[in-house]
Amino acid sequence: MKFYKNFILFTIINFSALAIGSWLMNNGPKTQWYTNLNQAPWSPPGWVFGIAWSVIMLLFSAFMSYLIQVDRSKKVLALFGAQLMLNIFWNYLFFNKHLIIIGLINILFLTFLMFYFLIAFKTKIKNKRLFVLPYCIWLVLATSLNLYIALHN
Repeated sequence: MKFYKNFILFTIINFSALAIGSWLMNNGPKTQWYTNLNQAPWSPPGWVFGIAWSVIMLLFSAFMSYLIQVDRSKKVLALFGAQLMLNIFWNYLFFNKHLIIIGLINILFLTFLMFYFLIAFKTKIKNKRLFVLPYCIWLVLATSLNLYIALHN
């Protein structure tokens, strides 16, 4: 029962972060600025992002629910908070302020943080840590897209 309560809580928090990030991007993916950028040939169609982030956040909510059951430390909560902030602010930096390089630095920190989650808690939650793997993979893709834009614009 505790897992499900935590899962609901983390799902609400994670989807709230997605909503705040979307609001802060100020319609970014549809703006003339973004559509005129030289974008990576491997960029997925726009509709993929919503589906991918929804699945990723559900899986990350499960990951956090398992992790918080065995480690309710300030460190875990601080790492989760850092993840939220980095995830939210990338939208603002990249899409709203057009700060491509700072956005790239932000997403690199987020990517390293998520790989830290994957590796650091291996012994505590064993294979359940793999719930964070899609997030890590997606961030590698997103980082490559940001890097391509930084290099080609």
